[in-house]
Amino acid sequence: MLDKNKPTIALTGATGFLGSHLMASLLSSGYKIKILGRPTKEETLQDRISKLLRWFGIAELSGQLELVNIDFLKPLLGLTEGNYKKLSAITDQIIHCASDTSFAERKRDTVFKSNVNSLESILDFAANAKVKFFHYISTAYVAGANGTICKECITSSTDFLNVYEESKAQAENIIITFCKKNSIPYTIIRPSIVYGDSHTGRSLRFNALYFPIQSLKYIKDIYLNDLKNHDGKKSNQHGIFLDKEDNLYLPMRIYLPKEGALNLIPVDYFVNATMKIITKSTSGGIYNLTNNAHTKLEKISTYNEKHMKIKGVEIIYGKSNDTVLRNPAEELFDRFMEPYRLYLSDNRIFDRVNTDLITDNLHPPEFTYEIFKNCMEYANSVNWGESIFAEENMKN
Repeated sequence: MLDKNKPTIALTGATGFLGSHLMASLLSSGYKIKILGRPTKEETLQDRISKLLRWFGIAELSGQLELVNIDFLKPLLGLTEGNYKKLSAITDQIIHCASDTSFAERKRDTVFKSNVNSLESILDFAANAKVKFFHYISTAYVAGANGTICKECITSSTDFLNVYEESKAQAENIIITFCKKNSIPYTIIRPSIVYGDSHTGRSLRFNALYFPIQSLKYIKDIYLNDLKNHDGKKSNQHGIFLDKEDNLYLPMRIYLPKEGALNLIPVDYFVNATMKIITKSTSGGIYNLTNNAHTKLEKISTYNEKHMKIKGVEIIYGKSNDTVLRNPAEELFDRFMEPYRLYLSDNRIFDRVNTDLITDNLHPPEFTYEIFKNCMEYANSVNWGESIFAEENMKN
């Protein structure tokens, strides 16, 4: 139910993974929200948001929303002067969550266009609206190169693993400089790698943590089909077989540059921590939403062996010997995994002093097998996102 005492928030990125969960929490907490977004070629903004509200089971709260079709790359957000002034007059805070999360260097221009070049219009809007707060959803990985202690402060790093980290670091600096110059209170919120709900496993996106698991499932299905329908013609050449317990023995060597771990947080923790920050924020706060309990790939591999009934996966640290032949399963997995490989060897340590203080020491859970199982079972149930908005997957 709408709480008229709460500020009106303009939210970008509401159709994305993190933004949609923030939208649902804000609505459930009584906020009035202005969704700044755009249609796709297939769907209107109304259609996109309506599906999400049904997925979250909060369609009855749609009256607390106003949808505004905007274009970040146009003056006045692509609005008429009159509509722009009206929107400015009623906006108290902004949460800027819209982002292009691609790691690919070949998409550098697109990523920077979305994450950096588009900032001018939303920051000008913040200044014109005289907002009481500008909250920016960044990433913990802007804070320093691999192997460093990442403080909750303005980043000066010039060493990044990919174009996404680089663009978010530049965006932070632009936002902080602008907000200070224009006396706009701001916060920078830096989540690490976010997966689905730690209790239900529900998720709207299946990249990052999910991608290696989905890749292994794809490879497993190829060889199961070969064993069951083609007498193992390909499998037998590479020592792949089903054992007596119906486990698929799949000899695969995963090479990583060095030992490290993933920093994983569930989306419910991200939302709960962010809501505390928004409610209690002080200007200039930078917050690392990270997990002190890192998750090594060996643990995920063990979880996956149990869940997917695969054996034979071996993790090797150090450079692959070029003289050692890779089997087809290994070559395929290498191609799938390349964008994420360095994160599997990550040694970055994240300071959480500011975060612990403002969230009353709220911490994410350790990534247990039960959480892993719930997440992967949900991913399978919606065919890794393809049927996520089917009627049977909506919340009642």
